[in-house]
Parts: sequence; C-alpha cells; structure tokens
Amino acid sequence: MGWAIALHGGAGDISVSLPAELRLPREAALRHCLQIGVAALKAGRPALDVVELVVVILIEVFVRELENIPCFNAGRGSVLTSNGTIEMEACIMDGKTMKCGAVSGLKTVVNAISLARLVMEKTPHIYLAFDGAEAFAREQGVETVDSNHFITPENIERLKQAKEANRVQIDYTQPIKKVVEKEKPVANGDSHIGTVGCVAVDNQGNLATATSTGGLVNKMVGRIGDTPIIGAGTYANSLCAVSATGKGEAIIRGTVARDVAALMEFKGLSLKDAASCVIEERAPSGNVGLVAVSASGEVAMPYNTTGMFRACATEDGYSEIAIWQCRIE
Repeated sequence: MGWAIALHGGAGDISVSLPAELRLPREAALRHCLQIGVAALKAGRPALDVVELVVVILIEVFVRELENIPCFNAGRGSVLTSNGTIEMEACIMDGKTMKCGAVSGLKTVVNAISLARLVMEKTPHIYLAFDGAEAFAREQGVETVDSNHFITPENIERLKQAKEANRVQIDYTQPIKKVVEKEKPVANGDSHIGTVGCVAVDNQGNLATATSTGGLVNKMVGRIGDTPIIGAGTYANSLCAVSATGKGEAIIRGTVARDVAALMEFKGLSLKDAASCVIEERAPSGNVGLVAVSASGEVAMPYNTTGMFRACATEDGYSEIAIWQCRIE
C-alpha cells in the first residue's frame, strides 16, 4: 500500500496534430499540478485535501491550479450556454466516509470545487444548485467575481461555431472549417480543453475524488451534466476513487464512476480491469475517459476517445504525463 494520484484535463476529439503552442501549456499545467499533488501526499496530507488542492488553490502560497489555468474548461475558460452565459459545476467525495458535496449552475464563484466541499462539510445536504448555491457561497464568504471574468474571446467564438453548426458539443470538438477574418479569436477545437478532475489515495489508504467543469458548448441554460452526479462523473468509496470526463449524458446513462467500483466490489476485478471494462465494453465509443486509483495504490487512466489530457504518479516512483497513447514523459 502507498500513495497514488491521477488527474485529467478532459477527454475527447483531441487532434494528434495539436500545435505546440496549444499542447505545451497543457502539458506544463498537468506536470505542475501533478508535482503539487505528489508533494502534498509525500507531506502526509489527506487525500481529500490533495484532490481539492490540485483542482484549486488551497493555501495562498500555492499557485492556482487546474480551474484557474484557462486552457481547461473549468472556472475561467468555462464554455458558454446557448445564452452566452457561464454555468459551472463541481463535485467532491471522501471514500472513507462516503460524504460528498456537489454544486451546479454557478455564475460567480471562483473555485467551484471548494464550494462543493463546503456543501459537504457545512450543510445537511449533498447538492446545491443555481441561486441557492450562489447564496450559500455568499454566506460562506467564498471568493466571487463578476460572471464576465470567466468568459474568454475564444469561447465566445466557440459558441458562435456551435450555433452555426446547430449542435451541442464538448468544447474541443473539431470546428467546421471556414475562412476566418485576420486577428479574429479562433476557437480551433482545442482552445479550452475539457473537464478537470483528480483522484488520490494517501498513505493511510484513504481515497478521494474531485471533478469540476463548465459543461458543454451551447448547452441549454439549466443543463446539468455528469460531474456533480454521484456515481456518474464522480465517485469514491473504500475500494477506489474515480473522476470521469467526456459527454455527460453518456456518462450519466452508464453510471460510469460507480460501475468501476461495482465491478471491483461484486466481481472482484482489479482497478485496471474494472476501469477497462467500463470504458471498452460499457461506455459508448468516442465519448468517455476516466482516471481512477485504488486503495492499494493502483492507477488506471483509460479512455475511448481520440485522446485524454492526463497525468499520474505513485509512491513506487512511477509517473506519467500523456495526451494520446504515447507517453510524453
């Protein structure tokens, strides 16, 4: 038994020809976040603290992590609804106690995952959404900003493309090719890459997971995806912790995260076998990826999409950063 950590920045149709100027910042973000998570686990931090830390800033001396790196679709850089507005959601779960917290429909909260944890720890509930979640955020004194803070020129263009194509899409769906005016922000299919998530097991064998997202481009106002749904996009118990990414409706229908745990619990499969079974045999092809860790320190990061931004490390010295099938390092 030993610590282990895995994180993702979204799965989907990520072009293998992704330009270096778009690819390298994402690789750097994954590498930096992995280093922060590993350092926290080595320092003896509980898994629950670690997964939150990797997704957001926990202590001021740390830089703001995944949610505040705008190349990922969570926090600043979140995709837009059909009305051009932001609706963010997040979920966190403690495998030891099975306590969990989730939020949806956030428009002003800087770090959604921290609000989800407050829901878990400060209320008798699991899930708060929209006006109620925003009111709770103000009551708790969490950091908020004007909703325009989260909107970027690239995602305005991304929404325009989705509307022109009359489709709802993952934020890095390849765009329709057309002539673009010079100097116009180009949403090239990779301007903001996916949901973010982190799973970890600490030296005590405690498991935790955290996931945060902006959702789908051109989604209907009020749409809720898999991220805040316990057992769909996010789940942890005494056996494993899972964070899923991809098309939310497919993940919800397949109860993807819970299915991994169920295969371990009821069929006795290893984490890797359970995760592979869910992705390869149960999840619709081209729609889903996940990262998971087990109580024994095993790591799995399968996906059935073109690629998935991901990274992991274990106490025995193994580490990996990758987008497609070949490891970056």
